[in-house]
Order: sequence, then C-alpha cells, then structure tokens
Amino acid sequence: MPAAGFSVSASASSEFEAKITPIVIISCFMAATGGLMFGYDVGISGGVTSMDDFLIKFFPAVYRRKHETTESNYCKYDNQGLQLFTSSLYLAGLTATFFASYTTRNLGRRLTMLIAGIFFIVGVILTGAAQDLPMLIVGRILLGCGVGFANQAVPLFLSEIAPTRIRGGLNILFQLNVTIGILFASLVNYGTDNIHPWGWRLSLSLAGIPALLLTVGALLVVDTPNSLIERGRLEEGKAVLKKIRGTENVEPEYNEILEASRISHQVKHPFRNLLQRRNRPQLIIAILLQIFQQFTGINAIMFYAPVLFNTLGFKSSAALYSAVITGAVNVLSTVVSIYSVDKVGRRVLLLEAGVQMFLSQVVIAVVLGVKLSDHSDNLGRGYGIFVVVMVCTFVSSFAWSWGPLGWLIPSETFPLETRSAGQSVTVCVNLLFTFVIAQAFLSMLCHLKYGIFVFFSAWVVVMSVFVLFFLPETKNVPIEEMAERVWKQHWFWKRFMDDDDDDDKSNGADGAVKKAQP
Repeated sequence: MPAAGFSVSASASSEFEAKITPIVIISCFMAATGGLMFGYDVGISGGVTSMDDFLIKFFPAVYRRKHETTESNYCKYDNQGLQLFTSSLYLAGLTATFFASYTTRNLGRRLTMLIAGIFFIVGVILTGAAQDLPMLIVGRILLGCGVGFANQAVPLFLSEIAPTRIRGGLNILFQLNVTIGILFASLVNYGTDNIHPWGWRLSLSLAGIPALLLTVGALLVVDTPNSLIERGRLEEGKAVLKKIRGTENVEPEYNEILEASRISHQVKHPFRNLLQRRNRPQLIIAILLQIFQQFTGINAIMFYAPVLFNTLGFKSSAALYSAVITGAVNVLSTVVSIYSVDKVGRRVLLLEAGVQMFLSQVVIAVVLGVKLSDHSDNLGRGYGIFVVVMVCTFVSSFAWSWGPLGWLIPSETFPLETRSAGQSVTVCVNLLFTFVIAQAFLSMLCHLKYGIFVFFSAWVVVMSVFVLFFLPETKNVPIEEMAERVWKQHWFWKRFMDDDDDDDKSNGADGAVKKAQP
C-alpha cells in the first residue's frame, strides 16, 4: 500500500515534513490493542459479578443477598471481597507502573508493550481456570501488571510515532480500543449469561484474544525514533524516522529529537527532575486530570454497569443488554473525539462535556430519588428506558472528552527528559483513583443511594472550572515546543517558566540541564 498522498505541514518552525504512512497507521493500530485489553478487563468484571454461577462459586453470601427481598436494592452487592475482585487489577497496575517506567525508558516502548502482553496472557489463563478465590485474585493481579505496563508504554508510543497534525486522533486510538474492549466484554457477558455453569469462565478466558493481539503487535511494530535515539541507537532511530515519515527530509525533526535526547541524558534522576519548578505545570495538570477523570463517575458505571442496572430493577438479561447499549454509545462517541480533537481542540471538548455530564447525572439522581425506593421491584419500563438514555448521554460526553483526553494531554505535554517519569506518575495516579472508586463504589451506592450521582456531578463542576481557567490548549503544537508555545504563554503557568533559571541553580547538578540548552 502506498503512503497517503498528503503531508503534515504548517510553518517550518512548528511542524516537520511527514506523510501519513501505512506503517504509522498499522503501528498505531497494533499498539492501541493495549487499550482493547484494558477495556475488556474493565467491562468484563461487572457482567461476571452479576452472574449467579460466578457468585455461587466465589461469593455465596452475595448470591443469597441478591435474592433476598428484604435487602435494599442499593445494598445487594455491597461486599468488600467482590469489590476486591474488580479493584485488585488496578492496585497491581499501580505497583507495576513503577517498573514500567524503567523498562519504557531503558528498554524501549516496544519491549514494554511485549511485557504487558505476556502478563495479560498468564493472567487470562489463571482467571479463566480459577478454582478458588485466591487463584482468581492472583490472575487479576497479573492482568493488573499488564495494565500498568501497557498504560505506561502505549500512549507514549502513539504520541511519539504520530505526525503532529494527527497526533491527537491517533493517540485516541488507545481510548477507542478501550471502549471497543468494554463493548466486546458486554457482548460476551450477554452471550455467556445463559451458559451454565461455566459461562463466566468463557467470559474471562476470551480476554486472551486482545492479549494475543497486543503480544503479536508488539513483536511486529518498530520502536519509536525518540526511544531509539534516547538509548543511543542514532542511525537506527534516523532510519525508522525516515520510514514512518515517508520522506528523506527528516533532518529538522531528527536534530530536535537528538537535542532533546542529549538534554534527557543529563537528567540522572528523572523523578526528581519532574519536581523542578519548570516541570510543575505539566505535573500538576497530569495528576489532576487523572483524579478528575475518575471522579466523573465513569468507571463506577462501566465497572458495574450490569450490577447498577440490576440495582435499578432490571432483570439480569435486561441489565446486560443495557450495558451493551452503553458500551456501543461509548465506542461511537470516541470516534467523534478522534475526528474532532485536532480540529476543535482539547478545551472545547472538555468544557462541552462538563455541561452534558452534569445535567445527565443530576437528572438521573432526581428520577431515582423520586421513583425508586429501597425495596421497589423496578422503575417501570418508561422511567427505566429514560435512565438508560441519560446514562448513555453521560457516557457519550465522557467518551469524546475526559476519556481520551485524560491520557492524551499528559502524554503530549511532558518534555523528553521527564516524559517516561511523567507518564509513570500519570498512570500511577489514574490507577490509584481507579482502585479507590472500584473498591468503594458499591459501598457508596449502598450508603448514598441516588445521591451517588449528585456526588459525581459536583466533581464535574469542579473539573470544568479547572479546565476553563488553568488548562491551556495543546492542539497542533509539536511536543518539543510545548514550553515556548504553551506554558510560557499561559496567564498562570508562565510564572513557573519565567523563574526556571533561578530554580535550576538552586537544584545543583540538575541546573546543568537548563544551562545545556541552546
């Protein structure tokens, strides 16, 4: 297949000559299968934990409570062990991310993705064949290690291999695959719900498909020029750069990556360097975006969608079917983000979504508060459909905003010398708060009832205000020019850039990094 017939071009100072080559598209699709695996793991747990056969084998107490008419609708699934089945994956991912930072920087993005694939395959085998709860949890922990490595390497790989003009859209392929994985998991759960007594094993085992795709993909793709050059393989990095850009004229981009790599090698302690004043804007924004992403409430809904719909009075098959609908909306809305993120920009998508998410969650809270008591059988057909529509409205707005942009913005704002460490912190914070939400949601649902949606909607207001005043636009800005064109131009963050020379001097040896810059 020939390279696409258009180049990525702008002013010479802002973008480099680059065609949208087949190798870029193929490499990005391969790498983004890490998102497919992550999404499948997110989506499969909620459906499996709503299946009676699974509950009878591992959580008989929850099974008994589920079928008791005296138990509050909101509290039937309130069980710490059941929540640990879901959340252990994210706690393991949190731990693995520290090791993944080392492998991403020293062994490369490609090899880190391969390690993730191996963890996924072993984890799938253990969970699918689990005979008791410890074996099940160990399998989930290994899956979590895969998540930690994949979420560390894949966004960096996508940001570095993509031409600037379509960097946002290609990077969101990771999030698109997350949503496809969630939809795939919902469809599988819907199909295996009536396979007794081993349908849940099939659901967990089919995670092997995306695990194999990621592993094979990691074997086939090339590593990024940035990673190769950073590890001293200069000629190989230049050859790969020519190959992925579809042109021999790569000297300007190559020299910029080379200079960034030279500066990067002078940083002996990347995590310590990450705390320096000039790196504070990227660090603060990366951390807050991950916290805000989880406190939209999206993962509470996607983890436990079938459980949530069961709570609202839907029968088991209807709950799984509703989860399929929300999964499909999730996928389609992420496609909207791929199309629009490099056209309308990051801020517009985040602000519009804030309004949509707030209104939909408030409406859901009002409907549940008025129409669903602790012990009522269901909402009724009309109100039930209305709640599903509102959940889909919420999911769609998240899918074209906070979902993909929570990963895209941090991956494109850190300079090369702190990029691996910065991505590690990003993944770490994301998984920490994902774990918190996964472990706490069913208990929060039991105690707050419909107020859980009021809780999350209040957070949506806070994060939208932050975006309005403190998040700069990064659309169409080359990664290595973020400091000059973004941070030094922002009304608030520029103060951290103006004083960076003094800060470098006060940091001793680390000051050499800044002095080395031309």
